[in-house]
Amino acid sequence: MLRIAVQSKGRLYEDTMFLFSEIGIKLGSAKRTLLIPASNFPIEVLFLRDDDIPQSVADGIADVGIVGENEFVERAVEANIEKRLGFSKCRLSLAIPKEEEYTGLQWFEGKKIATSYSHILNTFFAQKGIHAHTHLITGSVEIAPSIGLSDAIFDIVSSGSTLVSNHLKEVEVIMKSEAVLIGTPGLSADKQIILDELMFRIDAVQTAEGKKYILLNAPNEQLDNIIAVLPGMKSPTIMPLAKEGWSSIHSVLDEKQFWEIIGKLKALGAEAILVIPIEKMIL
Repeated sequence: MLRIAVQSKGRLYEDTMFLFSEIGIKLGSAKRTLLIPASNFPIEVLFLRDDDIPQSVADGIADVGIVGENEFVERAVEANIEKRLGFSKCRLSLAIPKEEEYTGLQWFEGKKIATSYSHILNTFFAQKGIHAHTHLITGSVEIAPSIGLSDAIFDIVSSGSTLVSNHLKEVEVIMKSEAVLIGTPGLSADKQIILDELMFRIDAVQTAEGKKYILLNAPNEQLDNIIAVLPGMKSPTIMPLAKEGWSSIHSVLDEKQFWEIIGKLKALGAEAILVIPIEKMIL
């Protein structure tokens, strides 16, 4: 049995539960339960505060954990990043009152900065040769300048709306963060097998993200030109149609290129183009 620590509430909790659903892991719905086993996979989920997850993994209380990279780096514990998960993205940024004129990092020399991430901030300033004073706050960091507690803040930014509502402006992005799967060093062979299977399933979901499966009919004289346009996984599947001189082509497209490629296919005579979303992709 592999024990995995997960945030007990918030956006990261919701994103993690969605991931479990996508990879076919079923959990019980018992409320106020800290430890829940999966019914169809050899894991048990330990629900913790996000800032407790890195230490619990480092201490071996949990074998692995899903946590924001910002929390993992801030705690500076002995654990491994096993996989980047690509969701719950944010950034850690320095922000100052919007009426202040920002002249570069030297603006922070001698200033007092409120933050919940003093380790990350102090490390960054030490690398840049900036001497500032950090004021550790847990909670609503963004109000610190308005009540005279600090000159600036260093905090998580997602959309930036919280900064705007507190008359602050983002001036430096220090770190970009996303959810990561971290693991205890030296897992047993049995637990490593379970972890490998877990990551295999996650890979299948991640690989399918932003991909579309397309089927189309095309005249045979245009097959070479159409194949040249399609960026398939290896090569597209081609099957003859009952209609003489025509074939059916199956391929996979990246959503970022989708409309551009569809336009080219239509110009080459492709017809009856069918687009299907992809849930999983095993390479």
